Amino acid sequence: MIKFILKGIIRDRSRSLFPVLTVLLGVALTVLGYCYFSGVMTSWIQTSAKFESGHMKIMSRAYAENADQMPNDLAFIGVKNLMADLKKDFPDLIYAQRIRFGGLFDIPDEQGETKAQGPLAGLAVDLLSEESPEREMLNLENAVVRGRLPEKQGEILISDDFARRLDIQPGQTSTLISSTMYGNMATANFIVVGMLHFGITALDRGMMLADLADIRSSLDMEDAAGEILVFFDDFVYQEDAAERIAEAFNAKYSDDEEEFSPVMETLRGQGGMADYMAMVNQFMGVMIFSFIAVMSIVLWNAGLMGSLRRYGEIGVRLAMGEDKGHLYRSLITESLVIGVIGSILGTALGLAFAYYLQAKGINLGNMMQSASMVINDVIRAKVTPISYVIGFIPGLIATFIGTSISGLGIYKRQTSQLMKELEV
Repeated sequence: MIKFILKGIIRDRSRSLFPVLTVLLGVALTVLGYCYFSGVMTSWIQTSAKFESGHMKIMSRAYAENADQMPNDLAFIGVKNLMADLKKDFPDLIYAQRIRFGGLFDIPDEQGETKAQGPLAGLAVDLLSEESPEREMLNLENAVVRGRLPEKQGEILISDDFARRLDIQPGQTSTLISSTMYGNMATANFIVVGMLHFGITALDRGMMLADLADIRSSLDMEDAAGEILVFFDDFVYQEDAAERIAEAFNAKYSDDEEEFSPVMETLRGQGGMADYMAMVNQFMGVMIFSFIAVMSIVLWNAGLMGSLRRYGEIGVRLAMGEDKGHLYRSLITESLVIGVIGSILGTALGLAFAYYLQAKGINLGNMMQSASMVINDVIRAKVTPISYVIGFIPGLIATFIGTSISGLGIYKRQTSQLMKELEV
């Protein structure tokens, strides 16, 4: 049967070319869309984890409730003891202490008077310790576009866009004006030794990156940290494992009645990430359903047109005694074969474009000038094992539905009218 159908499809292209092209286009768009949104989600998760959320994050309960405001007055105190306990209880994880802060960045002239000022968002990480994973994790070697990385206390990095706006050069002295952990005014002098460009608009707009020890000293935060980011050792987010670790940590260390007790949240549970991830998954479902619906309607119409063109052929087959059910099933089988052919070709075409976008990406930096989300300006597709099969869902379902509906006309044919039809 399949061999017979294949011969018919190959020899009579007029009845298969349009359906194959329809399936090919729909499948290619489905595959490309899936790979693109997979790339967006993967990039978002990876970037957010490295710069903001970690795979898990430890904060004080009070800090967690106001995390968007960077409330260092609610930071966790007693980090050394907590870190020792963490490395004993969860030795396979990687930990990174962070302090987020805001302030005013002041650049003096030769007389020490203010030459330029600008607001900034600061991040303090462990830049100088040899065992620190921060330099590699934040890809600082490649992110520095001017100057160099800090080599000693008192040296900082700022974003290149921010430096150009204030006309700052490497080696220039600057002053941070901020507030301490206890609400007092804090000023500290630093030397700008390098400029960063992460390709992330939210960070490149105005960022200062300093060593953790410098900021602790400047903001009166000795043995304190706003956040402790926790990563799996392979830096791949594992949602189920993260949930189990967070539950174990909170059961042992967190106290619902104590606002400054530590609490651990997973990446998915922070900043509305769960809602965004659910939204993307729903969008993918809507996209696939839409392609199925549109292709089904198109293929239904194509099936009706094909039935009209093959009216005589179907009549002859019925006149020869072929059962209506068998004829109907043979048409559905034929459509599924066309669906498989179109799905294979469409998947190949979609993957070709997806691999190109995975390598080159699309720069959306001009569209993200006011973005607050930590996501790369260059969006790349991501080809996953599911990418190779997802196109077959709309490809086969649409052809099946389209032919099933158009083929119902077979059962309306009256055998007693066949000879009259064939004479005509």
